[in-house]
Amino acid sequence: MRIDSTAAHDLAWQEQALCAQTGSEFFFPEPGSSVREAKLICEACDMREACLAYALAHDERFGVWGGLSEKERERMRRDRR
Repeated sequence: MRIDSTAAHDLAWQEQALCAQTGSEFFFPEPGSSVREAKLICEACDMREACLAYALAHDERFGVWGGLSEKERERMRRDRR
């Protein structure tokens, strides 16, 4: 299986992201659960901008990406229109 080099480059940030070292339970909590801890981890992450850009470009609908919740990203998409 060959991976497109552009796609591989687009995902390179994931290896350096703090979320890769902490586990997904913080970033994909049960409905109604707090995303506070995920956002604190995101604040300290150097890959935050790349993460958010990826989530917006790929229309990620669930979880915390780039320090923003689903609702916050949806608001951002609406504001861009």
